[in-house]
Amino acid sequence: MTRTARGTSLMWFKSSYSSDQGGNCVEVAAHPAAVHIRDSKTVDGPVLTVRPAAWTAFVSTAVR
Repeated sequence: MTRTARGTSLMWFKSSYSSDQGGNCVEVAAHPAAVHIRDSKTVDGPVLTVRPAAWTAFVSTAVR
């Protein structure tokens, strides 16, 4: 769990397709106002934050 700049706790989730062997994985934390994305290997690194509608559009395109 990580705290945002405003102190809200975030629950990070990694894809069930990710293995414990490392590799290229991302973690996602959903919040009503934003979706946060980070590299699972660098959890203290930068976080990309997008609006929920942008995340929905990305996911719907990616799973086609």
